[in-house]
Amino acid sequence: MEELVAHRKIIHVDMDAFYASVEQMDNPELKGKPLAVGGGSKRGVVSAASYEARVFGVRSAMAGFKARKLCPDLIFVKPRFDRYKEISVKIRKIFFEYTDLVEPLSLDEAYLDVTQNKKGNPSASLLAQEIRQRIFDEVGLTASAGISINKFIAKVASDYNKPNGQKTVNPEEVIEFLENLDVKKFYGVGKVTQAKMYQMGIYTGKDLKSKSEEFLTQHFGKSGGHYYRIVRGIHLSEVKPNRERKSLAAERTFSENISSEIYMLERLESIAEELQRRLQRSKVAGRTVTLKIKYSDFTLQTRSKTLPYYVSDAAILLETAKELLYQEKMKNSVRLLGISLSNLNTGKDKPKKKEEKEFEVIQLKFDF
Repeated sequence: MEELVAHRKIIHVDMDAFYASVEQMDNPELKGKPLAVGGGSKRGVVSAASYEARVFGVRSAMAGFKARKLCPDLIFVKPRFDRYKEISVKIRKIFFEYTDLVEPLSLDEAYLDVTQNKKGNPSASLLAQEIRQRIFDEVGLTASAGISINKFIAKVASDYNKPNGQKTVNPEEVIEFLENLDVKKFYGVGKVTQAKMYQMGIYTGKDLKSKSEEFLTQHFGKSGGHYYRIVRGIHLSEVKPNRERKSLAAERTFSENISSEIYMLERLESIAEELQRRLQRSKVAGRTVTLKIKYSDFTLQTRSKTLPYYVSDAAILLETAKELLYQEKMKNSVRLLGISLSNLNTGKDKPKKKEEKEFEVIQLKFDF
């Protein structure tokens, strides 16, 4: 058995209520008030909520009318993505002053590998504290951070002391930390899997760890092996500065629910054209077309088809989406349609890695 020495120091930086915080920073009158970025109309959706709004139960992706019911004094503002991108660029410039190994996940969060850093500081915890202070001083916003030996644990830790806090999980604390973690915090455990695990008496990492790999694979398929490794602190994914784009998509939420397939096809045509423009800008093509359907009751359905060739043309995208639309009868009226293209021609053939289970990860003690 080979041994892989894992000695990474990973920081996950997550901005606090980023969109809402930017709006409050730019408009002091909004500070301290319950704020939602998005639409408050019948068809609107909350993109982000300030912490003052979260106290009432308002969350991102929540329907605007529901958010307003929970918080009658909720203030809605339209998103300004150009402004959010502008602020995000400033924050990333700070990151790159510490390490070149920066992997952005979105405009408001990123992984930093500071095992070897430009400041020569052996303490990842002190670096995280300094980075957060600089963001506050130079940008005017607060950020939270998680620090640990791999990306998974760092990301979970960054949520512990929000807002404006940080948590370090030292190498010798990893196993206990994971054993006490609710299974819903583990990668790949969505609501359905969470419910299934709860029914099996698997509530915490400790419960999960008590199950054999064979048991987990039998009940959860390929994901079972992933759960088996990650609950033992084995997560070998590196911080990748140049993340390959996995997919491109375009979608539309309608002002009124649509029941007519003719109207759906009209909307899909404009969506396909928008997706074509995005593909051309990114200079990529793909083989797997996925149709996304969100019904009026907010249930979500996806239908996919993989083509034998790469495409980026709107006509082919529309024809494939049309085929997927007719694949199955609509369950209800539709509030959102989207088309995405994955299996892109950006990847390179790489030799398959040995299964992570073949590696024994030795966690070294070092200054965190």
